[in-house]
Amino acid sequence: MLVQERSTPKSEKPQVRTLPTLHPNRFSEAKSLDFSTWVSENLYKIITVLLLAATVAALFFLRNVGDTAALLCFETRTKNLEKIELPRINWNSILPITDKSSPYANFRTERWIVVSVSDYPTDSLRNLAKLRGWQVLAIGNSKTPSDWSLKGAIFLSLEQQAGLGFRVVDFLPYDSYVRKTVGYLFAIQHGAKKIFDSDERGEVIGGDLGKHFDVELVGEDARQEAILQYSHENPNRTIVNPYIHFGQRSVWPRGLPLENVGEIGHEEYYTEVFGGKQFIQQGISNGLPDVDSVFYFTRKSGLEAFDIRFDEHAPKVALPQGTMVPVNSFNTIYHSAAFWGLMLPVSISTMASDVLRGYWGQRLLWEVGGYVVVYPPTVHRYDRIEAYPFSEEKDLHVNVGRLVKFLMSWRSSKHRLFEKILELSFAMAEEGFWTEKDVRFTAAWLQDLLAVGYQQPRLMSLELDRPRASIGHGDRKEFVPQKLPSVHLGVEETGTVNYEIANLIHWRKNFGNVVLIMFCSGPVERTALEWRLLYGRVFKTVIILSGQNNTDLAVEEGQLEQLYKHLPKIFDRYISAEGFLFLQDDTILNYWNLLQANRTKLWTTDKVSKSWTTVSTNDNSDWFSKQADMVKTVVSSMPVHLQVSYKESVTNEQSITICSSEVFYIPRRFVADFVDLVNLVGSLEIHQKVAIPMFFVSMDSPQNFDPVLGTMIYKEKRPANNSSALYSAQVPAVHPWSVTSEQDFIKLIRIMAEGDPLLMELF
Repeated sequence: MLVQERSTPKSEKPQVRTLPTLHPNRFSEAKSLDFSTWVSENLYKIITVLLLAATVAALFFLRNVGDTAALLCFETRTKNLEKIELPRINWNSILPITDKSSPYANFRTERWIVVSVSDYPTDSLRNLAKLRGWQVLAIGNSKTPSDWSLKGAIFLSLEQQAGLGFRVVDFLPYDSYVRKTVGYLFAIQHGAKKIFDSDERGEVIGGDLGKHFDVELVGEDARQEAILQYSHENPNRTIVNPYIHFGQRSVWPRGLPLENVGEIGHEEYYTEVFGGKQFIQQGISNGLPDVDSVFYFTRKSGLEAFDIRFDEHAPKVALPQGTMVPVNSFNTIYHSAAFWGLMLPVSISTMASDVLRGYWGQRLLWEVGGYVVVYPPTVHRYDRIEAYPFSEEKDLHVNVGRLVKFLMSWRSSKHRLFEKILELSFAMAEEGFWTEKDVRFTAAWLQDLLAVGYQQPRLMSLELDRPRASIGHGDRKEFVPQKLPSVHLGVEETGTVNYEIANLIHWRKNFGNVVLIMFCSGPVERTALEWRLLYGRVFKTVIILSGQNNTDLAVEEGQLEQLYKHLPKIFDRYISAEGFLFLQDDTILNYWNLLQANRTKLWTTDKVSKSWTTVSTNDNSDWFSKQADMVKTVVSSMPVHLQVSYKESVTNEQSITICSSEVFYIPRRFVADFVDLVNLVGSLEIHQKVAIPMFFVSMDSPQNFDPVLGTMIYKEKRPANNSSALYSAQVPAVHPWSVTSEQDFIKLIRIMAEGDPLLMELF
């Protein structure tokens, strides 16, 4: 699904091959073959080769002789050369850039609509060009027809863009909508005070932007009424889904972290703020709103187009400092105080560029005392586009949650806004959210802004580090969102969904501080995001482990045979978590049947036939005997309380307990014991299915285990095609089950909806 017409950036500039100059006399006089002459003429080449050879020999010697200190020093210096450098800019020596090449050199106006065009003008774009008081600026790319034209619009081709003299042109891909960056600079150069960031498929509802947005923030034409603002009472809430406020609680915007999709309760109360600082105004789209591919793929019931409607009468809502919202590039007004925030990053996927820009810009917006306001539907977009792979959004689903946390903690001591902007872009490159290319691009963008006459705003005091003001009863404003009907996966939403939402909130309250650790034996490229989406609604977070790491999908490496050795690292990361639930991807967790379990006790499958078994080491292979010997070694070194517990449960030293360990739970109070046991194992290669039962009976007596998993469905062989006859919504878990693709995942969701009907809405 291509929610916006975007393609992956390609190389910056095509390589032009130049032919060598042909001289009239092709054959020069033959040179002397005298050896001394040859040496003198090629002396610098000989020295270069000798130096390279000496360097290679030195490296080989250092690695093999053992001069580790010298080698590390050499490698460190090499890495230092690869470090990202912060560009140095003399802000006072930037020369102005004037329009000398376009036919519009003397044109000035304050209100601009900037769009990217790849094909001939659409009806929607023609209607945009007719909006009174607004100037459409169409930015071409390598896909745009050479004879593109539209009456009333300004069109800049690739050639015209190159002639404007902007530094940013050197960084922009030829075939991408991010070339709109040139359009923003051109508009500012020609008098822009407001820029409507749009695309060629948005139909402005009612044909008047002024009816929807607060176009004027100061003066007689400015609206003076107060704006509802999300409450800042909860300091841990850093991001919200604005679609809930406008009546669609089961739809989420592109760029919302998947772990936040399940937060669907409406605001208990709001506060108020005056509208003079709403420098970024984000509109909502009817029809096809700005949704991600996860929503688009899993909510389609057929080939019919989406036609989702939002509450047009719901009040606009502002975001306080410390709270963010996804911002896109096709239905947003930027006021001049936030023009610096229009820069579209170039080193990340196009489907992530505007969203990362939005979060980056919101954080910097607080530095000048500004904020974002979300408006009810302003445009209608028709769903007539094709699907695209999840991989196009990897920068969103993997990085956005981490990015928001990073931005909340980021601080700068710089005294000018542009210095802070450059510093933040540099810090984001160091953290891997984008590359050094975007650091240099930011430097070029800021210099171009100054060159076209833009004045950077003054800094304001930031309130993030101050104690939050208490919200009095009189400051609380109520608004209860409508619950508009929507049809997804062929299920029409009705009043009964209120009960289902209450269930989800109940589950979240029970497991919202439990970390789910999941091992994927299948292809993580096709399932990791789906597992996070399914279980992330309920648990604190979902950690994905696999045989190979995948940094793009935040999948960590771990070998199942000894995966327990990886768990202490995760425990250290979530020191405030209530507990840790381990799950393999061949087992389905019916979380709604775990509510009765005691989260302070151990859970395992000791009462499940064929999962937890005892094997005699006398009658079996050497493998069992070796495993038993290693277990004895560990037991002999255990602290007294662990050893006593183990020996009370295992009375026969000639046997070994085997557990397939597809699912188990460790509460916080047993984490220290688990870590101690892992340390006792050390380098011994005790298998996971031997280590887990040994650990569990050492930590506590089996009679104290919570029996919640005892009724799970457990079969040794997987049925053909995941027979639905195996599944039951009345048990806590089902094993085995195979999910290797998006189609398998959707089939699973349809079945699991028997126990969680809201899955049909959230997926």
